[in-house]
Parts: sequence; C-alpha cells; structure tokens
Amino acid sequence: MSIEKNILVKLKDVGFEQNGKWLVKGVSLQVEKGKIVTLIGPNGSGKSTTAKIALGIYKNIEGQVEKFTNNIGYVPQKISIDWTLPLRVKDFMLLTDNLKDDILNEALTLTGVKHLRDNNLGNLSGGEFQRVLLARAISKKPELLVLDEPVQGVDFTGEIALYELIKKISEKLNCGILLISHDLHTVMTATDHVVCLNGHVCCSGSPKDVARNNEYKALFGEQASQTLSVYEHKHDHEHSNDGEIKKN
Repeated sequence: MSIEKNILVKLKDVGFEQNGKWLVKGVSLQVEKGKIVTLIGPNGSGKSTTAKIALGIYKNIEGQVEKFTNNIGYVPQKISIDWTLPLRVKDFMLLTDNLKDDILNEALTLTGVKHLRDNNLGNLSGGEFQRVLLARAISKKPELLVLDEPVQGVDFTGEIALYELIKKISEKLNCGILLISHDLHTVMTATDHVVCLNGHVCCSGSPKDVARNNEYKALFGEQASQTLSVYEHKHDHEHSNDGEIKKN
C-alpha cells in the first residue's frame, strides 16, 4: 500500500489566530496508519492548538486540513470530573457510548485495567486513570488517536510504562497516533516522527535528528540533547502498570 493511502490526516501550512495573536502558524505534518507522530515544545508553543486543528475543533484556520478518516479517538489534556460522584470505571466508559460488554472488557484489557472495571474513579491512581482514559478512547478501535499529554499526573516510571502501552496500542490496532508530550526523552523509543513547535515548526524528523538540531537545543538546552542517549535503549523487558520492570 502506498504512503498516500496510509495517510489519516494531513496539515498544510495551518495557522490559528485568536485575539489578534497567532497561536500557531505555518505548521505542516501528517499522520499515517501504524505511525506515532509526537509534538513537543515549551508551554504555550501551540501543541494543543495544533492537535485541535487536526481534530477539526478549530474551524477558522489558515491553511488546509485533509482528513481521510472520521474514526478518531481523543484523550484531551484536561477533563472535568466531579470526584465526589460514585462513578465506576465501567460507568465512565459508557457515559457517551453504548458499548457492548465484550468491547468494554477488550479495551480495558488492552490497557491493563480490566480488574478495575468496578472500582470508583476517585480511588484510581494517576496512572490507572490515564489508562482508563486510553481504554475509553480506543474502545471503538479508532484509525486515528489524538493524545494530549496522556501521562500527566504520573511519575517517571509510570510515564515509561504508559508510552510503552501507547506503542503497543499503535501496533495492535494499526492506528495512527498524534501524541503531545512535554519531554522528548521518554517518548523517543515510542515515536516514529517528532515535530518540535514554538508557534511554528522549529524542526522535525526522527527523535535523534531533532535532538541534534540547533533549534531544539536552543529551546531545551544543550544538556537535553546530550542526555537523550540515556533513554535510547532496546527493551528486553516491559513495565507493569506501576512502572515495575517485568522481564520478557
């Protein structure tokens, strides 16, 4: 199959202006089936804005968005929940979709939290809640998955475990993933292409190429580039839900 037939969404020189200020401008990227594209950049660099342009949430944009699928899963950066409500995991999964029990269980199993389906959301750890959000997003087996900071509120070892899970989801569902992250270090083994933003595309390419780029170094510092190699390793193990190492 040609690359063109694998493309799920393509952004061409897109920009979005709000209150007389360009939040992003001149951004081009594409996400293909089975590939993970990661947006990195400092706070306020336009990462979430770019994701929302790709999703079609922002309408009055500059440039062009081509979407080749409407089967999209989305985990937003922030979600408002009244934690005092006695809302179980399975109830949360069914809030907006009438999922069959086997589909619900399959999604929770893939993200490693099926054993928590009857637990109250308020009793989950940060990592467990993020896995439930992922399960909800993949329950309809999306072709395109957009994840906005999916490891927030999780410690370092938990972050690694979640990024490994995201890679597994991409491979299992053969879906394309547009991922927003604050840290290139921990995503580098789980991403195919990196786009570094600071209101525009500063640089893009493989994680190693981006780490060597002078504009990346200017944003994140020379030390960030040098320490990147620490995180580049071939896994002969995987991490459990709480980040513990499990030998293969």
